[in-house]
This record gives sequence, C-alpha cells and structure tokens, in this order.
Amino acid sequence: MRHRRLMIWWLQAIALSLLLSACSGREETGPPVLNWYVFDEKSGAFRDAVRLCTARADGRYRIRITPLPADADQQREQLVRRLAARDRDIDIVGMDVIWTAEFAQAGWILPWREAQAAEAITGMLPAAVKSAVYQGRLWAVPFTTNAQLLWYRKDKVDRPATWDELIDAAEAFDVPGTLQVQGQRYEGLTVFFISLLASAGGAVLDHDDTEVSLEPVPTRRALELLKRIGNSPAADPALSTAREDQSRLAFETGKPVFMVNYSYVWPSARQNAPAVAGQMGWMRWPAVVDGLPGRVTIGGINLGIGAYTRHAGMAFEAARCLASEPNQINAAQKGGLPPTIEALYQTPEVRARFPMADTLLATLQDAVQRPRTPFYYDLSLAISHTLHPLKDIDPDADAIRLREAVGRALKSEGLF
Repeated sequence: MRHRRLMIWWLQAIALSLLLSACSGREETGPPVLNWYVFDEKSGAFRDAVRLCTARADGRYRIRITPLPADADQQREQLVRRLAARDRDIDIVGMDVIWTAEFAQAGWILPWREAQAAEAITGMLPAAVKSAVYQGRLWAVPFTTNAQLLWYRKDKVDRPATWDELIDAAEAFDVPGTLQVQGQRYEGLTVFFISLLASAGGAVLDHDDTEVSLEPVPTRRALELLKRIGNSPAADPALSTAREDQSRLAFETGKPVFMVNYSYVWPSARQNAPAVAGQMGWMRWPAVVDGLPGRVTIGGINLGIGAYTRHAGMAFEAARCLASEPNQINAAQKGGLPPTIEALYQTPEVRARFPMADTLLATLQDAVQRPRTPFYYDLSLAISHTLHPLKDIDPDADAIRLREAVGRALKSEGLF
C-alpha cells in the first residue's frame, strides 16, 4: 500500500515537473522576480514587507508573494509536490518550523553559508534559531515565532500553579466547556502532548533526534493528564474535534474560564468580545510536576531558499530583508505575529500590541523543539492517532503503543 502511494505521488510530481517546465518558458521583462511562497497572511504585513524590500533592492530585483493555503498541511503538500518536481520558480519558502529537517534532508532548500548565517541570526531568540538548524547548519532565517500561553478569567479564578490545580479549579464550576484545549486528531494534539511531556521532564526523541526516548515516568504523567482532561466534566463536549479557533470562539462567549492558545486570541477578544478581553489574564503554562516549569513547543515561520531558484544570491539577500527589524515590528503590530528578534519585545510598538510581551518572551526563551527529524510528519501522525480521543487513553498501554508507533515512524514503516 505504501509503495502504491509513493508511486502515485511520484507520477504526480513528474507530471507537475513537465507542466512547470512548459510554464517556465514565459519571459518577464524588467528585473528578476523572486517568488515568495508563504501562507496567505490577511493583515497585509507580508505585502508591506515585500514592498519595503523591493524598494531597498533599488531595481535589482522585485519580490512577489505566491499565497499558500491557511492550513499548514495543505501548505506543505503544495510545496512538497512543487519542490519534488524541481520547481525553479520557488525562490523563498515560508516554512513552518517543523519542516526544516525534512526539506533540508530532501535537498529542497539551500543551506546558509557560515558568514551569512551569523549575520542573519544576530540577536534572534535561540529557540527560534534552533528551529531553523539541522545537522549543525542553518537552513532558514527565522521571521515570526509563537508559543502557547494559558489564558484565564482573572475575575473568576486565581492563577493555578499546576495542571492538577487548573483542572480542579475548572471542575469546581461544574460547567462543560470551562476548560478549552485542542483535542482533535491533528498537529495541535501532538503539540499539546509534546508540551506536557516536556513539562514533565521528558522528550519524544533523544538528544540527537534519531532514537525514541519517551521515558516511562514523564510519558505516563503526560498521558495521565490528557486522560483526565478528556474525561473531565470541565472539558468541552466537542473536545475530540476542537482546534485553536474553536477554543478562541468559545472563550469569546464568556463562558469558559481557562484556555490553552496562542497570542492571536488577545486582539481577537478585544475586537469581538471586549468585555471578555477586559477580564483576560495570561501566564506561562502551569507545572506538570513540582519543581519543573511548564514548557511549550515553539512555532512560527522561517524563510528558506528554494534549491532550484535561478537567483540564489538575491534570494538570500531578500530573505534577510524580509526578516529584518522593520518587517518584524510591522508583522507584530499589524498581523499579531510575535518577532524572533529578542530585543523587539522591549520596543513600544511590540509591547503595545502584546501587553503579555514579558510572559511570551519568557515562554519562548524556555521553549522546546518538536522532534527535528525528516520523518516528523509521520511521527506527528503516529502521536495524534495513538492519543485520540483523549477520553480513551490508557496511560500504561498507550505508553507502550506510543513507543512502537514513534519507532515505526522513524523507520518510515506503516501508514497512520
């Protein structure tokens, strides 16, 4: 079955390659055009960056956005098909942080030279930089970042110190949906598990990201919490299909008390539910075990250079410009996308947009990476399929099943 899927995929890639070759004959007048493939950012901040960097190029090149779907899986699918077909029109790639190892290993993006890399990442958050590194080399420049916080109603509860305290406080209201988390079988569930596991002192893979880790004690503790949430009367009845946006919309009704989510929920609440926003508190994730701080995975967009670009030198220059301070400030102000340059969290512009800037920065400084492996896509599927739905988790049995599923994913064995 797997060989049949690979054959179909490869034939599609060949067909796309022929189509791209036919299209590449089109002549464009004027300076070279650098195509930036990136998700369709709605605020206009990315288009502002294109205008600024095109102007700075002073006629040597211009940058053009080719928008990708909002869904990260669909973005990846489109890019993988085009890059596997050696598409020469992909100059700059807006990459989810979890694609670095896969794209680098496949030869779909170009590495940054040592001197180039040192200049490009100066002043950037170490965790953001680490997300763009694979096998000791930098493969992209970090542009935007993000991490989840715990949002709560400060008029109804105090800040919980641990996850057990949080669940106890949520259950005291005796109202379904008091606690909003992501439980659908998708990347958000994998993120939830990896963050709880890291907070318990564990990791999915070893230090080299080559072998299964999943130490028994932290793994079981993370699974126990997921099971408790899945069976809690405070959980949303639609937990098994809940994603970030469902959690945001539910919280804006004013009924939930706790929510795990990203920083975009703050400007959304201010616009859509100002009364709720006025009572929103935020904090780092509570602890899973005493003595260890809550830690979460890092997200964001990194800018890679397509391996088949006709204009590599210009593309590297343009990527650095796109990820420069003015564009990161504008992306924060206009698009609500946190910057990767650490000093920007102290600027008035960013602090006005993110009143939780100090909490977000502390979270990002202590953020964890999702496994940096070329097989991450299969690995994530293995985790989310094993743990869904949360209410059916058996901590002892699923700890074993999880090790087996992750091990198969690392060997690219089986379909999930």
